[in-house]
Amino acid sequence: MGTQITFYGHAALGIETGGYRLLVDPYFSGNPKSAGDVETIPAEYILVTHGHGDHLGDTIPIAQRTNAIVVCNVEIGDWLEQRGVKTFLMQVGGSGQLPFGRLSMTFALHSSTLEDSTYGGNPAGFLLTTRQGEKIYHAGDTGLFGDMRLIGEEGIDVAALPIGGKYTMDPLDALKAVELIQPKVVIPIHYNTFDAIQQDAQAWKAQVEEKTETRVVVLQPGEMFEIK
Repeated sequence: MGTQITFYGHAALGIETGGYRLLVDPYFSGNPKSAGDVETIPAEYILVTHGHGDHLGDTIPIAQRTNAIVVCNVEIGDWLEQRGVKTFLMQVGGSGQLPFGRLSMTFALHSSTLEDSTYGGNPAGFLLTTRQGEKIYHAGDTGLFGDMRLIGEEGIDVAALPIGGKYTMDPLDALKAVELIQPKVVIPIHYNTFDAIQQDAQAWKAQVEEKTETRVVVLQPGEMFEIK
């Protein structure tokens, strides 16, 4: 069985690989489009791209219940450790070997503050190379940047890219990002959760598949894609 990616709404993903269950940016409570249940969802690791509430989300209660390790930058990690959460700390440009694979923290064009206005360090994305060799890129909240081409040189199997606009790339810039990264598959994220980021994902899918070789998989909250 290949690695499975579940879309939980907004930018939240579940990744099941090599017997490990990962959550990325688990924003469930207060999310009108969420398919995640804070009280029951399993996790051994939680990956946090930055400190904003719609990404850090329910990290603390899930980590406290499951004893999951939170992978994040040093600033967020220090804040979480004061709240009894176990962490694995990284910074942009760094990589680490974890039981589920090799994880790199990538650059993102955004900002990062925590709920009490504490500085949340540099925003980031994650590039995961699973133990099976699959490469998954979660861009986090970001604008378009030219070094996405370097990330693409890794040979990306699945990229999760924001398309909502206003706070991140819009569909036009996200199309340019696909052209730079050239992933086999792209999953749009960070759209339609709120009125300010309403987008037509099916129209974006048509544009991307017309202009690139990338397949677009539009997932509804709760739906899963398997890398085969």
